[in-house]
Amino acid sequence: MMQADVIAPKDAETRARIVEAAERLYREIGFQKTTVADIARELKMSPANVYRFFGSKAEINGAVANHVLSSIVAASVAIVEGPGSAGERLRALVKNNEAMNAERFVGERKLHEMVEVALNDEWPIVTEYVQTMRMLMGRLVADGVASGEFAAIDPAQGAALVQASTICYCHPRLMVECQDKPVPNCDEMVDFVLRALKG
Repeated sequence: MMQADVIAPKDAETRARIVEAAERLYREIGFQKTTVADIARELKMSPANVYRFFGSKAEINGAVANHVLSSIVAASVAIVEGPGSAGERLRALVKNNEAMNAERFVGERKLHEMVEVALNDEWPIVTEYVQTMRMLMGRLVADGVASGEFAAIDPAQGAALVQASTICYCHPRLMVECQDKPVPNCDEMVDFVLRALKG
């Protein structure tokens, strides 16, 4: 028991180092071209050692996706739980998601390859992320209804409507596709959404 307590943090640290190295290589050469041997070489360890911590390349892919998306979720939670009216926090949430997704998935073209596969293959981490963002939007809708800022609406329905209305500012594939198209900007769409929520 004592030994497990000592080893566990070191294992967690090694897993984190593997994920960081994989993410770095995915950004540099692309996730399809990166092999477990490349990741091991980057860390000066054997591929067998990498497989001690991850059963497959797919597990590493999921861990990298989780690492990337977790930072967006953490920033989103901070906004939702932070100061300001429900409308102000909703605007900040959508705009922050747009900025963080653009930085990670639009600016980083090679990392975008992984996102495309994750979306096409419906990786569980992507579904979980979408559900988490909808839950956070639902909390803001509920806050707005409770304070009288928004008209009475079921928070789950309101969150689904907000997410659908703002998806092209947060969905990596749509962000790329809409880059050169004449769509309303993020602030204009949030203005529209807030007017609708106010009833």
